[in-house]
Amino acid sequence: TMPKPDYTSLKFPPPPAHRPYVIANMVASVDGRSIVDGTEQGLGSKDDQRLMRELRVHADVILTGAGTLRATGASPRLGDQLLEQLRIDRGKPRFATSAVMSRSGELPLDRIFFTARDFEAIVYLSEATTEERARAIAATGRPVVRVPHGEEVGAMLRHMRDELGAQLVLCEGGAALNGAMLAAGAIDELFLTLGPVLAGGAASSPIIAGSGLAARATLRPLRLLHAIPNADTGEVYLRYACL
Repeated sequence: TMPKPDYTSLKFPPPPAHRPYVIANMVASVDGRSIVDGTEQGLGSKDDQRLMRELRVHADVILTGAGTLRATGASPRLGDQLLEQLRIDRGKPRFATSAVMSRSGELPLDRIFFTARDFEAIVYLSEATTEERARAIAATGRPVVRVPHGEEVGAMLRHMRDELGAQLVLCEGGAALNGAMLAAGAIDELFLTLGPVLAGGAASSPIIAGSGLAARATLRPLRLLHAIPNADTGEVYLRYACL
């Protein structure tokens, strides 16, 4: 069998002038579904989960959408002392800062994201969020940053660069967040694990969702950087640069 990939040794280009470098990581069925029964569980193997944690080694910020926080929670933990030590050896804190972006502010405040104190976390709220919700979130002790309605992604990434010093942001979905990031031209690379399953079902749950309909004029070309099959799990690990 082929050796399993080691994502801890990946190299990334320097960030652009105006924001951090952004990589997105997703898992999908062969027919393109990213969610089954409300979460991504069952689509990726233990090997895939290992690669997800190895990608986290590189991140200064791990960004999650509000829907993902509600469905499965959000945490930058690595669950592996060797990976934690790798970050420390590279001059990074033990864990990346966890970030969530929300337009409604309807967030489950009892989740680890809000209650844990072994990692930093920050909430980016659209100006559309009510003051009452913003105050409730801030009461958890997590900083709240307001971003202008319609320009949430750009303002958030500028804040991450200027105030958090972030060089690399890892976006872990879900689809709505990926869609907003893509629409803002703010995804530099996509890591995609294809799981050897067919999900079927009438309801589509793509890895990227947005309000605009797909059109040839707006297709985003990608350059394949690697495609690594895993003979043991049947998965294929894809890495693309967004052009």
